[in-house]
Amino acid sequence: MVRVLISPSYGSPGTRRHWADTVDRQVDFTQPDHDRVLTADQRAQLQALHPEGRARFWGAVPAHDKKFADVATGDVVLFTGQNQVRAIGEVGAIFRNRELADLLWPPKGDGPSWHTVYSLRDLVSADIPYEELNAAIGYKPAHNFPGQMVLRGDKARAVLEDFMITPSVEELPTPSRDADPVRIAALEELHTHQTGYRRSRRLIVVDRREAQLVRAYRRFLAARGLTARRFYCPSGISDMYVEAAGAAEVIEAKSAAGHGHVRQALAQLLDYAPHSPSPAHLLTALFPESPEREDVELLHRYGIDCVHREPSLGFLRLPASSERRELMREIWSGKLPVPAAG
Repeated sequence: MVRVLISPSYGSPGTRRHWADTVDRQVDFTQPDHDRVLTADQRAQLQALHPEGRARFWGAVPAHDKKFADVATGDVVLFTGQNQVRAIGEVGAIFRNRELADLLWPPKGDGPSWHTVYSLRDLVSADIPYEELNAAIGYKPAHNFPGQMVLRGDKARAVLEDFMITPSVEELPTPSRDADPVRIAALEELHTHQTGYRRSRRLIVVDRREAQLVRAYRRFLAARGLTARRFYCPSGISDMYVEAAGAAEVIEAKSAAGHGHVRQALAQLLDYAPHSPSPAHLLTALFPESPEREDVELLHRYGIDCVHREPSLGFLRLPASSERRELMREIWSGKLPVPAAG
């Protein structure tokens, strides 16, 4: 299970200087001063993960040694400051090296060394308020994350799920003649393939508004006894997948209800539908408010339901006609023959 580190990064002038020196800009770890203090194993780790010879770095002081004992490549880091998560990263190489740490972050006077050093494989900007992070972890709303923390188990899973953070621990399946490329994914696995988020080379962080919408709809479904999962397929990963009374529903969420977002949801649902683990009975586009009438009609033309937030009801479904759904299910399934060329 991926661990989640919470690392204050804006509280003191010293911490802000560390951020500017080794996170805002990349460090060339091949330069002689840095290279000479690396062990052969540490050098190999860095070169394997950062073949360009440069990386962003952060660290931890000896007081946190016990917390960091099992932190590993692929764990997620939330960098906090100014009452919000300001960036999200993924741990690359991690090792203990006081000499390198003191070159990167010279201790002040007799201050401790940041001797646990880790590189960042990816860094993505974020804007998650402390109140939302506290709610995900189960802390009081006013908790302000004064020191380094490492979350494990359910707390780590809750953060990854609630904010739809996708680490790169597990790759998407590759289509194979010898194996079924489609499989159900628990929500905590959190790989995704959609628009509406900031993406670096490996780490994916869904737009906060979209993550909030998915979180709210999952809870809405759970209150009705329904469990939302996801499925991996060659096209990517669905936002939500629900089976109820033997009928499968594929759901795609969007952070806004404008025409462009409606078109994205339509395209993605049609892309995922043929890979539904059970034949798709419903395709549903989920929005924070109702799209324009013409856009709802566009979805209905393809047999796709529209669900949107509605203050008095929680969520309101605008269903496509049963006739249109029935007509479109063969197209959803991908079983219609492709016309011959020429």
